[in-house]
Amino acid sequence: MFPPPIAEFFASNQELLWLMTLVVDLGCTVLLYRIFGKAGLQVAIATSIILANLQGPKLTEIFGLQTSLGVIFYSSIFFATDVLSENYGRKEANRAVQMGFAVSIVVLLMMSTALLYQPSTRPETAEFSANVHSAFSTLVDFTPRFIFGSLLAYYISQSFDVWAFHKIKEMTNGRWLWLRNNLSTMSSQLVDTTIYALIVWWGVVSLGEALMLGVAKYIFKLGIAAIDTVFVYWARASFNARQSEATLQSNV
Repeated sequence: MFPPPIAEFFASNQELLWLMTLVVDLGCTVLLYRIFGKAGLQVAIATSIILANLQGPKLTEIFGLQTSLGVIFYSSIFFATDVLSENYGRKEANRAVQMGFAVSIVVLLMMSTALLYQPSTRPETAEFSANVHSAFSTLVDFTPRFIFGSLLAYYISQSFDVWAFHKIKEMTNGRWLWLRNNLSTMSSQLVDTTIYALIVWWGVVSLGEALMLGVAKYIFKLGIAAIDTVFVYWARASFNARQSEATLQSNV
């Protein structure tokens, strides 16, 4: 898709690519919100879930640490949930969590069902079809352990994130958006990472290795939580702008 010079540049600058991907992902979420309002955030959550599932198995090394590409897109779900919490309240944020959980089940079910279809055996497309089927199987042939662990980690951590965000907001009398955004996300990401590491990795690797894999992922999640603070304030400014526009239109 990208011209060779661009591909070669980013092949040698993976950390810059990671930062750019994160900024584009968060920026697109805010733009969806700015254009479509609350529905835009719901779409962003569903899109991030699909991307995280598809790109989760892709491992890479950033800043000397091995991580999954799905971490970026999965972490942006917490960002979207915090924006919903801030601007629309706890009920709407919890509703988005439930919608995301339903989307996760549908995506996993449909991807797994697609594997039951055998590749075409027609001579003109047999080789191509077999190669695509093999690549698709590598990406979406989820084990029961992965399905259970990812769904449980998502639902518990997201529900905790909404609760923690509003608890901190209540304790600080609505001040310090940056504080509730960071503390709720960082604590809920710790819950998510711990559950996922213990269920999905422990037993496949030793407990120590499972925890080390979790630590590496959590370090990246902490960085993402800090970076998305700027975008949370951008999202709040977009909300205020939408409210002002709605007020002006109602007065016309």
